[in-house]
Amino acid sequence: MTTPPVGTDPRLRAALRRLDLRIVHRLEGLLHGEHLGLRLGPGSEISEARLYQPGEDDVRHMDWAVTARTTVPHVRDLVSDRELESWTLLDLSPSMDFGTGLHSKREIAVGAMVAANLLTQRIGDRFGAHFLHRGTVRRWPARSGKEALLALLATVAAAPRVDEYEPSPHRATLADAVEDLVRTRRRRGLRVVISDFLDTPAFGGEVAWERPMRLLASRHQVLVVEVIDPRELDVPEVGDVALRDPRSGLVRDVRLTRTVRERYRRAALAQREAVRGALRRSGVHHLVLRTDRDWVLDTARFVLEQRRTAHRLARHTPGAPR
Repeated sequence: MTTPPVGTDPRLRAALRRLDLRIVHRLEGLLHGEHLGLRLGPGSEISEARLYQPGEDDVRHMDWAVTARTTVPHVRDLVSDRELESWTLLDLSPSMDFGTGLHSKREIAVGAMVAANLLTQRIGDRFGAHFLHRGTVRRWPARSGKEALLALLATVAAAPRVDEYEPSPHRATLADAVEDLVRTRRRRGLRVVISDFLDTPAFGGEVAWERPMRLLASRHQVLVVEVIDPRELDVPEVGDVALRDPRSGLVRDVRLTRTVRERYRRAALAQREAVRGALRRSGVHHLVLRTDRDWVLDTARFVLEQRRTAHRLARHTPGAPR
């Protein structure tokens, strides 16, 4: 997947600007992108107070409030500020091109990828991407800055929307893509996985991507964005229709009766529950975006709830900074 030239493409720049304005205007103040390092050192974020060591500690780090309460000199350790390296796994399978709402699933997935990068990017931070496209895992190198984000957006826009029903036993699956992300990106940071998870079995069976997702979450902070279209949850009673699977190319004539509709709804709900259960067991953050809803507003609500949860946990954690 090559990166096309973007410097003279006004459409991509306009699209990125619209996304930037929508996201920043709605989410500014909810998530500022602060991220703490994993070790103590020079920085701006305070950690726990401890006894002052003469000749070793800098008096500029004196915690005067604790010193006054205890009458013993205390200093505050600082958490070192470190650059964040974030990687996004974007599912560009043919099923992501489907959409009966305001947008296609692919459009929302791309918007979620851009939103994650805009919200977490600061000076020195880098972001990269892996794409599951045409049965192959393709990689986009980690870079920083708006121009890099524009190039990433151009790369996704240039990816052809083609069917994947050429028979091949070697096509990569979502599980393969997550495993590739685990194996190749070991530096701790943020990982974002965006997919519709339609290859998840509805009624029992092994969820192939669950184990690599657990491995990913054991080392990184992981956000999973599940993109759903309402027609994947329910179908109308419209009689005879021809349905084609975009992955396999199989076409089947189906009579959509009330009985078929109920069976379909049960299977769809079972599949969504299987996805939720696997993600819950993996210990990741889970955001659901729908094509018939305002995905920016849903993202804002999710971010706000995550921030409130983090603040509640911080207040009830012994030794956490106030």
